[in-house]
Amino acid sequence: MFQTIEYIKKPFMVSTDRNKVNVDKVCEFLAQSYWANTRKRETIIKSLEHSICFSLFHENTQIGFARVITDGATFAYLCDVFIDEAYRGKGLGKWMLECILEHPDIAPVRRFCLVTKDAHEFYRPFGFQSLQQPERFMERMNEQ
Repeated sequence: MFQTIEYIKKPFMVSTDRNKVNVDKVCEFLAQSYWANTRKRETIIKSLEHSICFSLFHENTQIGFARVITDGATFAYLCDVFIDEAYRGKGLGKWMLECILEHPDIAPVRRFCLVTKDAHEFYRPFGFQSLQQPERFMERMNEQ
């Protein structure tokens, strides 16, 4: 459905090949997060199946991850972004986000949203900003 692409910056690679996702590593990443630390493995696997997954590798070791939920035309939602602590501060998160934003199935999307508690300044240089009309947005949350 969506294009599989690999972006190379040796010795690093970002891949959208879902078969390369290290599910154990993604579950481990998310278990450390504030937003998904109670998410069940089955739920994570299902979410991967319905997203464009961006896996960041150092050689053959997965060190980062993000996924985008999108219709490929009008809306996209970035979530579950994570870089292994040992690799933070090296510009890899910025590079992974650049790869995400230039992906041909995401680049033309009109509205691209994300939710963050503490990374606003990281995303601002990429054009993300606070909601222009927050009164138009609604949400429904189910307990998990």
